[in-house]
Amino acid sequence: MSDCCSSRKPADEPVKVASCCEAGGKVETQDSCCGGDEHGGRLDLLLWGSLVLFLAGVVVHLAIPGAPGWLHVFGHTCHEMFMKSWWGLLFGIVAVAVIGRVPRELVAAVLGRGGSVSGLFRAVGAGLALDLCNHGILMVGMSLYKRGASLGQTMAFLIASPWNSLSLTLILAALIGWKWMLVFIALSAVVALVTGWIADRLVAAGALPGNPNTVDLPADYRMKPALFGVARSLKPGGGNWKQLLREGVSGSKMVLRWILFGFVLTGVIRAFVPEAIFQQYFGPSLVGLFLTLAATTVLEVCSEGSSPIAADLLTRANAPGNAFVFLMAGAATDYTEVMSLKETTRSWKAALALPLISTPQVVLLGWLIHQFST
Repeated sequence: MSDCCSSRKPADEPVKVASCCEAGGKVETQDSCCGGDEHGGRLDLLLWGSLVLFLAGVVVHLAIPGAPGWLHVFGHTCHEMFMKSWWGLLFGIVAVAVIGRVPRELVAAVLGRGGSVSGLFRAVGAGLALDLCNHGILMVGMSLYKRGASLGQTMAFLIASPWNSLSLTLILAALIGWKWMLVFIALSAVVALVTGWIADRLVAAGALPGNPNTVDLPADYRMKPALFGVARSLKPGGGNWKQLLREGVSGSKMVLRWILFGFVLTGVIRAFVPEAIFQQYFGPSLVGLFLTLAATTVLEVCSEGSSPIAADLLTRANAPGNAFVFLMAGAATDYTEVMSLKETTRSWKAALALPLISTPQVVLLGWLIHQFST
């Protein structure tokens, strides 16, 4: 493959690891086809600053049990976030590396044509099928965009995914019952499909930027040889696996910086904002819905943590609409998703379209849930 941005390749050509997306690869067009790191060789202060503060919090939790109250809460939050999300982050890094070896044509063949309804259904199905926390899903979603998924497919994937994995679905069913769990899954799929469809229509109208990584499949394209090529590129071997790890970490940096920043910010909020304030104002009302929306926008809660909190909103506050908003707003308004989209698409319009399109749907559905459940 002579050009990392080449949109066409013979169907039976093996997947070649060498590309502009390789760790250490020096190709002038890297930013255009790989969404390269805008920091270049400069120190990424957000990434390393957040990492230092986050690790300091974990150390406080493990080694300084007599720390002041606020510092103890901050440290406990950092440790809790690490314990609940490490597996998702690790899987996400591995997935980023593997997806980086997948030709854009194969991604297009699996997800279907961008801008089509069938392509959106496939993206939602992929989001439902992956058993990952929202932070791992975010890295996978950004990688799919880089491999050619449309903006609408990427948004649909992100919205459908965060708490709909198999394990979290079962946890949610145990906490709130199967009826509400099935209602929430159905409504989240609706929001994902509608948001993705609107985003793709706006791209077609020129109101939002299209994905420059999109490719047109050759008429004679065959998936089987491409799948074998990907499998060969992942063959066992210390050197190859080390290269995969480097590619995964390098490709995940832009998302990891915002995830770590979100963890630190959550620790600060929990340390200085009393829990009673949240319990007092999150009742089953329109004001409660908007307060829930505001809280989830700034409070970075991993999907494993959002399910128990949503269950409390439903069972203790008797506010099922708030519970739905809390679960959905993490994908609709969370600044981690917005900033990751911005850095991946290089467009504020594309990033802000996610909350602007999905949030009104989430609030409306939350309000309707209140109306029909009372």
